[in-house]
Amino acid sequence: MLRRILPSVRTVLLLGPFLISTLLFALVVLVISYIEKDAPQIERIIRFWSRLFLRTAPLRLEIEGQEHVDPSRQYVFVANHLSNFDIPVMLLTAPVPIRFLAKKELYQIPVLAQAMTRIGIIKTDRQSQSAAHAEINEGVAAAKRRGHSLIIFPEGTRSDDGKLAPFKKGAFRIAITNQLPVVPVTIHGTWQAWPPGSRLIYPSLARAVVHQPIPTRDLTVLDINALKNRVRDAVASALPEDAIG
Repeated sequence: MLRRILPSVRTVLLLGPFLISTLLFALVVLVISYIEKDAPQIERIIRFWSRLFLRTAPLRLEIEGQEHVDPSRQYVFVANHLSNFDIPVMLLTAPVPIRFLAKKELYQIPVLAQAMTRIGIIKTDRQSQSAAHAEINEGVAAAKRRGHSLIIFPEGTRSDDGKLAPFKKGAFRIAITNQLPVVPVTIHGTWQAWPPGSRLIYPSLARAVVHQPIPTRDLTVLDINALKNRVRDAVASALPEDAIG
């Protein structure tokens, strides 16, 4: 009983104010972006927002392997997807500016939509595949021009049971087409904090493991499946056996 009461109180008291503060942060970012499009203050706000998000659980985050990433380069980070907490986890884990693919529904929220567009978040529409591909390609090209790396969750959605699902090809096609190294990242512990479909958040310890980058310089679209399998194996290598589907 107590295990349910405390998360309920925490969710009501913290998650609501956090969502309001998200809109305030979005407004600040929007204003800054019109003064200087890629101002360093924007990245600091993004990281502060991410830490604040994790504190709503609270979720403690341990990060391993950041030294594998060269801060002067761009990458496609590829991670397993367990929870709504995975985005802030990755924003704190990647030691470079990264952007992600966001559902079109988020773009229906005033101020947040404009802020996401200004900083280069890539809008996706799962209902319209051809239009989605065009938007993603355009967003990836813009991110590359601006010096941003990408985070893509190749399972396509959050895991219902906390286990690693099969990977789709899109992330690897993007990496090969744009000749960006792929960085596999293993996330563990966020599912316990906020399982998909749950209205409650729970305290948890999360771990993010950054693996060695995999170059794509000499690869073609014929190598997509081999790259996909190699990355999935790397992600799975840092998961408990019962978390591998």
